Amino acid sequence: MSAVFKIPTRITTRLFTKPAAFCYKASSILPGAFNRAYCQNSNNHPAVTMTSTLESPQFTKQVVAAMRALYPEQLADKAWDNVGLLQENIAVAGQDVSPTVLLTNDLTVAVAEEAIRKRASVIVSYHPFIFRGLKSVTLADPQQRILLQLAQANIAVYSPHTAVDAAPGGMNDWLADMLDGHGVETKRSICQPISSSITSSLPPAFFNSGYGRLVELGHPVYLGNIIKAYAEGLGGLNHIMIAAPKDKKVTTIRSVGICAGSGESVLKNCDADLIVTGEMTHHYALALTMKGKVVVTVFHSNSERKFLKKRLQPQLQAQLEKEGVKHPEVLVSEEDADPFEIWDVRKMPAWAFGKE
Repeated sequence: MSAVFKIPTRITTRLFTKPAAFCYKASSILPGAFNRAYCQNSNNHPAVTMTSTLESPQFTKQVVAAMRALYPEQLADKAWDNVGLLQENIAVAGQDVSPTVLLTNDLTVAVAEEAIRKRASVIVSYHPFIFRGLKSVTLADPQQRILLQLAQANIAVYSPHTAVDAAPGGMNDWLADMLDGHGVETKRSICQPISSSITSSLPPAFFNSGYGRLVELGHPVYLGNIIKAYAEGLGGLNHIMIAAPKDKKVTTIRSVGICAGSGESVLKNCDADLIVTGEMTHHYALALTMKGKVVVTVFHSNSERKFLKKRLQPQLQAQLEKEGVKHPEVLVSEEDADPFEIWDVRKMPAWAFGKE
């Protein structure tokens, strides 16, 4: 007897034709729902056809719904970004799903292994770990290895990226809020508003969405005080890169253009005394300083990472409870880190010289 399985795509595949009395379990080949044993015999019975509908665990669906409620995917810049549920997991009959989410800025091998150790069933990675189509999935490529490891561990991955940047109260508003500690009355506007043709289909809270923020200060603020505010707000940074005009000292600031990550294209038409972003190309920074502007960069992911702990963790926890999840656990990765460090060449680590 031959066994034929119908999978959701309705592709029917003839799996095995074995000698008489050979027994096997479909669950050894296919996931959870296929748990019935089949035995072949020599009586030439008609093929057994079985239909199964695979679906995500309920908790994964609730995490996706919660993230979409907080940061609708329609707000993402889909001209280049890749947001949403990037890797799905499968509900397995008789197996409980841990109601644990791991938040990370970047999904690295170390973060994937952390998620497995901590029994997370969903990873919310701010940056997408899949940007382009894959022609193969092998262990030779680190990002593809992550995909394989997480599939084996049945862990889903969701990425919100620029939807978080654009939403009111999201990443860029969080960065702008760091200026409020000086008691300065501010006027805030969006550098690149999202068309109403997109936002009109969303709840009213998202009508005023877009990328980048321009903050106008109520009175001049010393540049040094603003730099200290960002150093503290981004996790106690000791070093920040500054590009400033060489022909004059810019002591006070009246306006600040803000964009998390790589903000050059978003802030190109933003007329501000100070630009704050994660990273910027040499030539654009040089052009801004020749216009009398000051540029502050803190490394790409340093401008984003603390948002997960300060804003997204409590937001997602509350939204999951609203979705009906009992005792959800929202963790922030301890392995996630910016790939760049600043070394003092006078105090370089011993391993850089081949010493333990």
